[in-house]
Order: sequence, then structure tokens, then C-alpha cells
Amino acid sequence: MIEFQTAHHVLVERAEQTPDREFLIQPVNGELRSYTWQQSADLARRMASALMGLGLKPGDKVAILAKNSAEWILADAAIAMAGMISVPIYPTAGADTIGYIIGHSEASAVFVGKLDEPGVVSAAVPDSLPTIAFPYPIEGCQHQWQTLVDDYAALQDLHDPQPGDVMTILYTSGSTGRPKGVVMSYGAYCYASKAAAASINIEPGDRLFSYLPLAHVTERTCTAGPAIYGGTTCAFTESLKTFNADLRRARPTVFISVPRLWVKFQSGVLAQMPGERLKLLLAVPVLGKRVAKKIREQLGFGACRVYGSGSAPISESTLRWFDKLGVGISEGWGMSETSGLSCTNTPFKRQRIGSIGAPLEGTEMRLSDEGEILLRSPGLFSGYYKQADLTREVLTDDGFFHTGDKAEWDANIQAYRITGRVKDIFKSAKGKYVVPVPIESKLSANPLLEQVCVMGAGQPAPVAVVVLSDAARRLPRENVEASVKATLQEVNRQLESHERLGRAIIVKEEWTSENGLLTPTLKVKREVLEKHYRPLLDASYSALVVWEE
Repeated sequence: MIEFQTAHHVLVERAEQTPDREFLIQPVNGELRSYTWQQSADLARRMASALMGLGLKPGDKVAILAKNSAEWILADAAIAMAGMISVPIYPTAGADTIGYIIGHSEASAVFVGKLDEPGVVSAAVPDSLPTIAFPYPIEGCQHQWQTLVDDYAALQDLHDPQPGDVMTILYTSGSTGRPKGVVMSYGAYCYASKAAAASINIEPGDRLFSYLPLAHVTERTCTAGPAIYGGTTCAFTESLKTFNADLRRARPTVFISVPRLWVKFQSGVLAQMPGERLKLLLAVPVLGKRVAKKIREQLGFGACRVYGSGSAPISESTLRWFDKLGVGISEGWGMSETSGLSCTNTPFKRQRIGSIGAPLEGTEMRLSDEGEILLRSPGLFSGYYKQADLTREVLTDDGFFHTGDKAEWDANIQAYRITGRVKDIFKSAKGKYVVPVPIESKLSANPLLEQVCVMGAGQPAPVAVVVLSDAARRLPRENVEASVKATLQEVNRQLESHERLGRAIIVKEEWTSENGLLTPTLKVKREVLEKHYRPLLDASYSALVVWEE
């Protein structure tokens, strides 16, 4: 049974118990800005007073539009201390999405941090709303962070909510294209953060590293929450350009990422050392351990003891490749509606590679007759904001949530294996259904393929659209083509006749959240990709491997 505590009260308790212990580490212009637990609690309490001083009241919504930073964590705590409700917005969101979220949530103020496109603030945020700039070069805001914390005394009477009270509203993409507001209670956040921390045995001596968007549930309850409840140090990255240097300097003991970045790490290693040579070196008993250790240190994992991957499926071959380097990646699974991590292969078990492991303590999972995961837990969301009908649709009479993910239970390893999304399954022209995720996982065994999406609704045969890795782009075209062709043939031998791929299309453009082909958490947008590449899918080709020209 997990004891209920609010994160903001725990922050204050830690400030009293270990006032001088380092909590948040923020790089600024290459130098480190450090906040102790005492400084962090004081700043959050001062900002809570400032929010009230600006005329905001308990229950008001306050948006946070910013990249990750120490101040993001402090602003979130301040909002809770004042009894208000935080509304995080992805820093990559466009003006239309930002405007919609602010309007739909009825936000009364907006914290603004570093953004790649600062102009979206003036385009999306009404002039009538107070805007508070984090302490970086940010223009156009009505209030400055430092001025407010200097002008206001620390709030004494902190908000003391019940477990079911609303803490935050997380906006996630809906099937209609408009984001849905996932309502998370204080109790759900506490359960999710503490359960995640317990699953990896978080201790005060651990060091976490925050770079995945804090607007997403995974970073919120698997990094920010465990950092506070576990009393750890949490370091941030300054920018994408400084990411590698920031990671090596932070020397995290726990590192959670997404499949896209793990593949990037792998491609970077293989670009410096060919795969066959690395394989030979790792096979030598003593030398292999030295080589693996050196690679881990170069990546920034010299002190890391726990590795995780989530948000999207990761190839089993990628997991096994990293395992040979001493990087045992525990795959996890969860959703915004389940307050993040719900099922995980932690502690890491090699025999469970390719699975999402078992449910966290307190979480119940079962499969419907169609194989869909149904879930019930103390971390379950309270509902979709202003969408009561939709909330009723996704919940069973006994309180289980329809996740939309399909899975199977592997009794041999006592773990679940994700087989795809219910809505991702498509029917080919042959009239038979194709499940793309397992096929994509098989194709991803080829390290030359960095991004893979299998599509083909109404097509004579499924088609694999792929983006090459950086290393592959430097190879002669005939070498890449031969490798991809061999992979296609090998994968097709493992598939049923109606699943076999008709061809692979190698496309030029990398899929990113900026060009709208990935979600902010780096999942592929299948419908968008299929529409984007429709001319290539409809064209007639005789070759097994086709290049987009």
C-alpha cells in the first residue's frame, strides 16, 4: 500500500531534513546553476505567493509552456502549493494547438520558458493573460521569474488536497486531431511516481537526467516525481546541441529514454566502429568488458545502473545489442490515462527482453476477448476534461480502462508482450488484417534502418517505408540496397503470406515532431505518414527496394 503524500509537501519536508543537499542542476551558458532542497522549496513557495498576488485563486488553471528546466519543476510545485491546477504544453506545439489548450483549459496565466519558436507565444496567448518568463532571455512576457520571487515572501499555508482532487491536466492527441485533456489527481500522481521509484529502487544517492518533455506523463511521473519522492539529484540539459556533453557531465545512475534515441546512440557507436569488428571485440572475455565499459562511458553511462525505454515499441534486436554492452534496457509501458508507467521489465531480466514485463504493484491488467489491455489502478486518470461521454466510453462497468493496445501474456516468462494498437491494424487488398508493429520490430534488426513504418491499407501487399541511419547515409547506395533487400527477404520468410512485404521504400526526409510526422514523444503518426507517402504507395514498382527520388 502506497502512502499518500503530495509532492509539494515532500519537497518542503526534504528542505527541512536535508536543506543543503543538491536537488536541481541546470546548465546555463555552459555553467551549472544548482538549487539545494532548501532553495528549491523557498523559490516554489515564493512563486506560489506571487501567483496569488497576481490575482489567481485556488482551482485556477496555470499553463507551463517551456522546455525542461529546473524552473519547470519549481513552477509545477508552486502551482500545487497555491491550490491551482497545472496545464503543461509541449514546447514544440504550434500556435493553433497552444491557443486551443489555453482556451479549452481556461488557463488564467502562463509560465513561459525557452522555446525554439518564441513567436508562438504572442500568436497563441491572449494579451489579457498574465505571462511569467523563466529566468532566461525571454522577451514579451509581462512578468519576470526573478522579480516575482524577490518581491514575494514564501507562502506559509500550503494547499492540502485530498487524493481525489485535481492536480494537473495533461493534453494528449485525440483521434479527432484536437488534444484531449487527461485529468490527473494528486493521488494518481503520488501512486504513479512512488510506484515507478520503487520499481527501480530509487535512493537519495541516485542522479536523474531530465530531457524528455515534462509536458508528457513519462517524464512527469518517471523522472520529476521519483526525484522528489526519492530525494535524488535531477540534472537537465541546456539544449539539443549540448545534450551529449550535459549527459556525460551529469553521469546519471538512472536513464530513461525513447526508442528513437536508443537507435541514435546505436548508430553513433556503429559509425565509429563497424558492427562485425565490435562483435569480435566483445566476444573476447577481458577485452570485451573493457570495450563495453569504454563505450558506456563515452555515451555518458559510466555510473548508470538502471536503463529504461518507453513511449513507443523498441526492437528486440536493439535491446539485445545494448545488452551486450552491459546496458540492460528495461522496456516499460503506460499511458497518460494510467499516469505513466504501469508495466515494466524492472529489475531488468534478460529472458524478458522483447516484453513489457509485469504490472507494477497495485496495478491490475487483463486482456479482453480481442486481446486489448484493460487496466485498473490507483494511478488511473479521473476522466477527460469536459468530455464526460468519451470518459464513459473508455471505462468498463467495473472501472477498467480500455487502453487501445493489444498484447499477449507469455506464461513462460510471466510477462506481457505488446502486439500493436487496435486502431493500427489495417486490411490489405487481399481482405486480411495486417498487424504492423511486430513486422516493424523484425525490420529494425537492421541497424541501417533508423525509422520504420509498415503501411498499406487497401494495397496488394504491405509496404515498409524506412528512413536510413546517419551511418547508412554514408555508405554506397548499392551496399545499403543489398542490406535492405536481404532484411526484407529474411523477414518475409517469417511472415504469413498475407503479411509479406511487397517492397521497402527508402525515403529522404527524417521523421520528426517538428515536421509533424512524429508526436512530441516521438511516436510515428501512421495516418499522417500514409497520407504523406500516398503517391509512393500507389505507384507501381517492380524492384523490392525503391528509393524516393
